[in-house]
Amino acid sequence: MSSRPAVVLVSGGLDSATVLAIAREQGYEPYALSFRYGQRHSVELDAARSVASALGAARHVVADIDLRAFGGSALTDDIDVPKGRSAEEMGDGIPVTYVPARNTVFLSFALAWAETLGSSDVFIGVNALDYSGYPDCRPEYISAFEQMANLATKAGVEGRQHLKIHAPLISMTKAQIIQRGLALGVDYSLTHSCYDPDPQGRACGTCDSCQLRHRGFAELGLEDPALTAPAGQAV
Repeated sequence: MSSRPAVVLVSGGLDSATVLAIAREQGYEPYALSFRYGQRHSVELDAARSVASALGAARHVVADIDLRAFGGSALTDDIDVPKGRSAEEMGDGIPVTYVPARNTVFLSFALAWAETLGSSDVFIGVNALDYSGYPDCRPEYISAFEQMANLATKAGVEGRQHLKIHAPLISMTKAQIIQRGLALGVDYSLTHSCYDPDPQGRACGTCDSCQLRHRGFAELGLEDPALTAPAGQAV
């Protein structure tokens, strides 16, 4: 196994935890990158720290940016998070939980860190099969960013870096993602996916993210640990 450095975007959620485990399994030395971006709750960062530690990240950086300056999302503005939506409703348009250009901002930070690490690899847990319909989770977006990134750095221009954006979950169902992570030893009780947790960090159970996650576990005949404990607490 090699020990090439790779930057892995780690939100604290189910998908990014799985991607971190995949990067490690593929022989990369993972450098976990999370963001305090003005999101309405901090429990996801507690989960990210737990996940990065449990899965052996070489280093975990939490970068501070403030997307509240722009608003426009239920995650960064005074907008209600949709609850109790049906699958049909979730599949109809782009929801208000979309944060404008978030993955572009995050990947740009990851690109900068990858250059300083001498790395050509960035991992992100985007998924095109979720009902969310986020534009920055599509394969064509990942391909376009990768092409741009290879024109954007000193290391790229000098031929020392050929950046690859790894999106190993992009065509997987939530159940397939969970199954893959369990096979790699991911402890999903450490993760947090809810858009609107209570003050104790417990998942609401009814936002889009909670429903998609719970459905994935149910398809495997499993109980979602997020239903029984706050993120970061063993169940």
